[in-house]
Parts: sequence; C-alpha cells; structure tokens
Amino acid sequence: MPDPTIMAIATAVAGQTAQTLTAQATGALAEIVKRITRKFRDRPADLALLSNALDAQVSANEISQFADALQRAALDDPDFGREITAFWTQMRAETNTATSDGLVNTFHGHADKVIQLRDVHGGLTIN
Repeated sequence: MPDPTIMAIATAVAGQTAQTLTAQATGALAEIVKRITRKFRDRPADLALLSNALDAQVSANEISQFADALQRAALDDPDFGREITAFWTQMRAETNTATSDGLVNTFHGHADKVIQLRDVHGGLTIN
C-alpha cells in the first residue's frame, strides 16, 4: 500500500479532485503531473494508469492502482520520490496558509453571498 503522501498525490491528480483546486494549486498540480508523465514515459502501463487517473470519471480502484504505480516509481528511483514529495509539500504549504489551529475555506463558483465561519459559540442569525 502506498505511503500517505503518495496516496494524497495520486488522489489530487485524479480528475474529480483536480476540479476543486484553487488556481495556484492547479498550477502546482500540473507541474507534479508533468514530472510524473516524464517519469512514466518509458513505462506504458504506468502511463496508462496516469491517463486513467486524469479522467473525470476515474474510480477509486483506478486511483489506487495509480498510487501503487507511483509508489513503485518512488521506490525504484528515490530521487524521483523525494522530488515529488518535496514538490507536494511545497504546494501544500503555499496553498494552505492556515496555522495548525486555523482553517482554510475555499469557495468556487458564483453566489450572491458567501459566508465562511469557524468556531461559532452561541447563537447565529443570518438574514
């Protein structure tokens, strides 16, 4: 089973997750995908798993298979593993600015009013 960071990267690459990212995170994720594509270019089966992961209709099983391939690549080439893990860590740090006791709210779409809260103690009335 892939380590948690590799699984997080594989899940983020998956089409369903990528659609919910901020513009900054989308750019960083595109760079991760480019690096994985480069690594998999001589591995047709793994490249097919990446392609499946990028599909908007990707299944949990396909994400898991892609994560396994990514884990194998990271173990076969520790420099690659360190590279994508470091890039992932940097992306997470740049796109999540809350501290450990904070919260990051991200809104995508169109709305007349958006309210984002944390830790409401007592009553709350919104008119």
